[in-house]
Order: sequence, then structure tokens, then C-alpha cells
Amino acid sequence: MNILITGANGQLGNEMQVLSKENRQHTYFFTDVQELDICDEQAVHGFVEDNRIDVIVNCAAYTAVDTAEDNQELCDKLNHVAPGYLAAAAEACGAALIQVSTDYVFDGTGYTPYTEEAATCPNSVYGSTKLAGEQAVMKHCSRAMVIRTAWLYSIYGNNFVKTMLRLGRERETLGVVFDQIGTPTYANDLARAIFAAVNRGIVPGVYHFSNEGVCSWYDFTLAIHRLAGIKTCKVSPLHTDEFPAKAPRPHYSVLDKTKIKKTFGIDIPHWEASLAVCMKNLEE
Repeated sequence: MNILITGANGQLGNEMQVLSKENRQHTYFFTDVQELDICDEQAVHGFVEDNRIDVIVNCAAYTAVDTAEDNQELCDKLNHVAPGYLAAAAEACGAALIQVSTDYVFDGTGYTPYTEEAATCPNSVYGSTKLAGEQAVMKHCSRAMVIRTAWLYSIYGNNFVKTMLRLGRERETLGVVFDQIGTPTYANDLARAIFAAVNRGIVPGVYHFSNEGVCSWYDFTLAIHRLAGIKTCKVSPLHTDEFPAKAPRPHYSVLDKTKIKKTFGIDIPHWEASLAVCMKNLEE
């Protein structure tokens, strides 16, 4: 198949590039804004048609949650309008589309893992635009698959793991919120799940994917420091209101992964096991 992967320079896009070497049966078109501006409707349709694309994996997004509050138009363009263009282009060519979304489509007031059927209620610009993107994709492409994920990290780009490693080595003390509960996701595991869907046949619908298990950002930080052998930095738990941010975060956003596991027959590693793998890769 001919597979277009947008946002190829991001965390997930880079992991897709790595795993493409294990999936040589396909032809890949890895693009970022320099190669294909997904906000340009004509360019998107032309690219998909000219290259006879069979599957689009949209890894591109505006993910700066706090700055999104002041950049609503650009955020909406990237997270909502552009996925709609990709979906329409896919539909016109009979292609399938995998759209990556987020736990921020929920307000986080629940206390049991969110299923795909749970009511959405975003309370940030980022979450609202990502939900609008999901709706646009499902509306315009009959072979669309939405995968919501959370707390993404990898050896690429900037992410929480790298920040906590840097701060742990620079500081003697560090405060991290303990009252936001979710599950970290190693981008390589998400990329593997995407390839499982592509190779076994895309089944349209909404799915959830993160690693297994549950933790707070505080617990996550302690695990990062333990694996890195950082002992000189004392990490203290903070309440969310002690760490002011422009955009509200979901207090609880654990995702139920039953559907994606059953549909594509995949096993998902526990977050601590995947964190150990990522940390090992960071050292190499």
C-alpha cells in the first residue's frame, strides 16, 4: 500500500519512520509542513491523488496546550480544518485515514476509565479543536479511524520524560502535580498499534490507546528519576492549583483500551515497562 504519514518530524511521526523499516511491504510518503501543508486543501487533494495514497496517518497537530488558548485560529486550522481536508481527500480516492486524537476531549471529572462511548466535554481550546477534528474526519471519510491517546513521550522532540530528566539533574528540589491521573504512552507502542491496524485491515471508528496501568505525573516523575539513577533531587507532590496553567487539564483521563485490543489482537505493555525501554534508548 501507499501510505502518507503527516507530521513526520514529530514524536509519533519519527516512531512511524523507525517502524516503517520493519514494514517494508508498503511504500511511504513521510511529510511535514515543508513537504505538504495540510492546511492547504488543494495541495492535500493533489498529493493524495497524484501518489495514489491508500492510507493516511495524520500525526500532525497543534499540541502546545497553553499557547493554544491564545492561538485559537491556528490551533483550529491544524487540529480541526486540516484533518477534514485529509479526510475528504481520502474519501475521494477510496483511501482510509487514521486520525490521532487526545484524552483532552474529556473534562476529566470521571473516576473510571473512559470508553470510546463516554460523553466528550473538552474544557480547553486544544481539546475542543481536537474533538472538532475527530468529528470532521468521521463525517468526511467512511474509512476513518480515530485513535485517542494521552501523555505521549519518546526519544524524539520535547516531552515530559526529557524535561524531568533535565530538571532532576539541574535541581535539588522539584514539585510535580499528583492530582492529575492518567497513563503515559510511549510513542513507539502507539506506532506499533497503528501498524497493526494498517496491516490487519482498518476498522472504522473511535479507539483508545495508551500504555496499561495508571499513575499521576508525580508517580511518573519518580519512576523516571529512579530509572535514570537520579538521587540528588527531592521530588514533592503538588496540587494542580499550586501549578497555575492557562489551560485546564483533565484530573482523571485514564483510557479504556479494551476495544483496540480486541479488534486488532494487540497486547499493550505496562507504562513502567515501556518507560524503561525508552530510557534505555535515550542512553544509546
